[in-house]
Amino acid sequence: MKLGIGVDVWNQARLEIPLARVKLAERLGYDSVWSAEIYGADAITPLAWMAAHTRHIRLGTAVCQVAARPAVTTAMQFGTLEALAGPGRAICGLGLSGPQIVEGWYGQPWGKPNALLRDYVSIIKKVFARQGPVTHDGAQISLPLTGDGALGAGKPLKSILHMNPEIPVFLATGGPANTALMAELADGWLPLGYTPASAHLYTETIQKGLDRSGRTWDDIEIQAGARVSITDDVQGAIDAAKPQFAFLVGGYGTREHNFHRDAMVRRGFGEAAERIQELFMAGRRDEAAAAVPDEYIDDGALIGSRRRIRERFALWCDTRATGLTIRADTDEELAYMAELAGARPRDPL
Repeated sequence: MKLGIGVDVWNQARLEIPLARVKLAERLGYDSVWSAEIYGADAITPLAWMAAHTRHIRLGTAVCQVAARPAVTTAMQFGTLEALAGPGRAICGLGLSGPQIVEGWYGQPWGKPNALLRDYVSIIKKVFARQGPVTHDGAQISLPLTGDGALGAGKPLKSILHMNPEIPVFLATGGPANTALMAELADGWLPLGYTPASAHLYTETIQKGLDRSGRTWDDIEIQAGARVSITDDVQGAIDAAKPQFAFLVGGYGTREHNFHRDAMVRRGFGEAAERIQELFMAGRRDEAAAAVPDEYIDDGALIGSRRRIRERFALWCDTRATGLTIRADTDEELAYMAELAGARPRDPL
């Protein structure tokens, strides 16, 4: 199991990158560092800065929002990132976000997200491959642009920068249609709601996507995630996490479009998800937090004594996940996870 470290710059009012912890993770043998974006700091620029201060650790986004950039711009940025960081280090992680962000912040139509993802990934891979001028006739994106508003003067172009054609593209998905698309087209998966107890729910969908393109499970990476907390107070740690989960399930998105609520439903907590959303939208946030089931949090985290965490990490290792992004508050927790995963320490930069 390869380890990643999550760097949450997306929710900061003042950008502060925990460089010392990223460098420690690299020394401990962590495989990757992951940034994200929503409507504050972007996800790619911090990775470029970290690239200058590290040597080995892979640099991924979990995620870049598709609505934020044309597909070719995303390809340009990741091609540039890898040119600066060195070969084999950039990971282009993409996600849709939700209608509130897409239409409210980016001013883009929500449209048909599954078709958009297919076009978006296809174009990025064409740019990376640099086999000729990029053209694409898709359901949502056409290159060159045609139709209403187009002058008809668009010219197919090929990237000036010679990029690594093997830069991996990961997709963050949860629902069946987009998850099958991930397995068909992408190089990796950033799953929403993937835990030891729920991993089996995705097997059929992923196999369906792999069959479309004649690929196997060995052709995709699965980068799951878990919060780690070494503590003697398991219940206290679970309770402390509940307000955030209540916000995600109850208030992140609309009543009709909330991917975190959908993930809770998929994992068999449909009644709890409905209750949390109802309470949160009524302004009863404390009650919404109290309604989050303990087992929902515990299954997707590594909380407790070192022995308990070791036993529960073994359950993660029994899934098909190839990597686990760790969010931890202490260096002790990062080091313990490296020990459990058998990570190989590296010399510092």
